[in-house]
Amino acid sequence: MGGLSTLVKAWKTPDMRKKIIFTLLMLVVFRIGSNIPVPGIDREILSQTFADGGNGLIDLFNLFSGGAFANMTIFALSITPYITASIIFQLLTIAIPRLEAVAKEGLEGRKKIARWTRYLTVVLALIQAIGVTIGMFRSALISTNFFSVAVIVLVLSAGTAFLMWLGEQINENGIGNGISLIIFAGIIARLPSGIHNIWLSLKDGTISYMTVALFIVFAVLVIIGIIEIQQGHRRVPVQYAKRVVGRKMYGGQSSHIPIKVNQAGVIPVIFALSILQFPLTITYFTGSDSDFALWVEKWLSPTGSPGVWFYSILNILLIIFFTYFYTAATFNPAEVANQLKANGGFIPGIRPGNATVMYLNNVMSKISFVGAIFLAVVATLPTLVAQFTNLDISFGGTSLLIAVGVGLDTMKRLEQQMVMRNYQGFLK
Repeated sequence: MGGLSTLVKAWKTPDMRKKIIFTLLMLVVFRIGSNIPVPGIDREILSQTFADGGNGLIDLFNLFSGGAFANMTIFALSITPYITASIIFQLLTIAIPRLEAVAKEGLEGRKKIARWTRYLTVVLALIQAIGVTIGMFRSALISTNFFSVAVIVLVLSAGTAFLMWLGEQINENGIGNGISLIIFAGIIARLPSGIHNIWLSLKDGTISYMTVALFIVFAVLVIIGIIEIQQGHRRVPVQYAKRVVGRKMYGGQSSHIPIKVNQAGVIPVIFALSILQFPLTITYFTGSDSDFALWVEKWLSPTGSPGVWFYSILNILLIIFFTYFYTAATFNPAEVANQLKANGGFIPGIRPGNATVMYLNNVMSKISFVGAIFLAVVATLPTLVAQFTNLDISFGGTSLLIAVGVGLDTMKRLEQQMVMRNYQGFLK
């Protein structure tokens, strides 16, 4: 209710209303482009090729593009090259001291990193477009001459570049994170078709009303759990020593370090999904009747038997691994401990220096385990539910994680802008 009241107040404010309308219009542009087909593709062959719903990276790409990838539209690549480029630079700034120094230069450093990220995005988009065109979608090409293939590659790359620009426009003139909202819009766009498929299954008698009711209850509980975990954090108490400067005394106050339960967000799920879907993607090139494809379908497919169990176990293990890996890459206990020491702060009962680093590492490890198990459960359960209940769940655990996370982040940004506006009005 609090978020709804904030949204109503923002809509009644003229400048905030303009930002909300601008954001919605940009998302409408994204959805329109998601339905414009790429030239040079035989639609009948395309529909036959992926009539089974697709395996491999199609599921991952469709997640971010709102189904545009399987339909081969101009936004088929969606914003995934930008996400990959961002993650690469985020990890490189930790591994390469020179990039780390650039990132710490403040606003100018962030602008440089952002510019390099754009360049890398275009390069990755070109590589990905070439691979998709002459690999996965080769059978659907009307003509395989150089000009036709070049047109398709350029259209796909331009679509990604345009979405990157669209996201930046939302950042500057709209509400929330533009890239996240584009992904959010793609996920939400698949919801009506998922509901329609469930309704058709009910009419055909494939599934029962009791199954749907249980699924709705399960989905609500998962959403509540996602909200609690996304908002949850451990508060590590911090005490600042008193300092006397001249005739005044500074410090002495108490504070805390908020450590999020799910520090890594949805990144571990995406990494794990990418690795697990790689063997399934190769089957598009080897043929569905090859020995490798049959082996993958049986042992590593979420629809195979006993493959669904091996797939689920590997998914859980990979998510736990990437949760710890990405948390270690983004949270540096030694840096936090040095900042506390430099500002005269300390954790009560813990010595400054190495003891503080070890304590923060211990706290982070315990919290990361809870976050990793939660991510693994949310990402794996929909696969098992779909396997044993005949429910066609296109809106899976990863989709819920991203959608709820982006929704919470957007509402926070909206509240922050409303607070800043009120303070500005007060100062005037």
